[in-house]
Amino acid sequence: MIAQIEMWLTFPILTVDTYVLRIADLLSAACIIILSVLLSRLLTKAFTLAAKRSRAREQSIYVINRVMKYIIYGVGFLLTLSVLGFSSDKLLLIAGALGVGIGFGMQSIANNFVSGIIILFEKSLRVGDFIELPNGLLGEVREINIRSTLIRTLDNADILVPNADFITNQVNNWTLSDDIRRFSIRFSVAYGSDLALVQKAGLEAAKAVPFTLYRPNFMPKVLVSELASSGVDCILSVWSEGDLVKRPGQVNSDYLIAIYNSLAAHELEIPFNQMDVHLRS
Repeated sequence: MIAQIEMWLTFPILTVDTYVLRIADLLSAACIIILSVLLSRLLTKAFTLAAKRSRAREQSIYVINRVMKYIIYGVGFLLTLSVLGFSSDKLLLIAGALGVGIGFGMQSIANNFVSGIIILFEKSLRVGDFIELPNGLLGEVREINIRSTLIRTLDNADILVPNADFITNQVNNWTLSDDIRRFSIRFSVAYGSDLALVQKAGLEAAKAVPFTLYRPNFMPKVLVSELASSGVDCILSVWSEGDLVKRPGQVNSDYLIAIYNSLAAHELEIPFNQMDVHLRS
């Protein structure tokens, strides 16, 4: 029985010149791959638990876990090649071929990989950040992977953005240094309205919304932006923080409702476009 198993394991699957690939080699390579995956998950979980107990920063934990994962997979890949019978000279030959491939067809992959490493260590983009893409889409960073970064938009759609785009393009990070943001809520009142009363109504509307910030340099204000054709255009400038920064549509709606109710309470008219039609007989 043992002899049959040994014969089965040493059975050659592929023979090319002096190179022989056996079933045992494939099984050993598969075991190394599985162990690499399990070891990566085990070490990252253990490090995450230990780091959280020491109150380490979430971004530092994420970066170290990613680098640890890349190292383990890299070592596992080299061990797999070694088990499959690739000697050091053959590995150098493969590395040279990969170098040529990177120079031609894989330069985009290499560019995205290096860009991902730069993003992780530079910390200009972190998991949980709320960003605005060059095309105007808003979303939260969920993962920073080898080739691309996963962004979840306000519509709960997942978008994979190549890492190189964050290095070469301008990206608006709303929560890079803090999670405080100003919202400019636009509204209009009819000509003839008491502007002092308009300011009072706007500030009362800001006070009616519970997440309005009242701190030095972050106080709500009512500004007149333009004397438009149909009325006086105003802006309620308010500040908010926390997860509300990631929900601009909801924040804008809450303030507009408060402004509408406050203007109605003070009997201030909201203008609408008017058109005079002259009929000729």
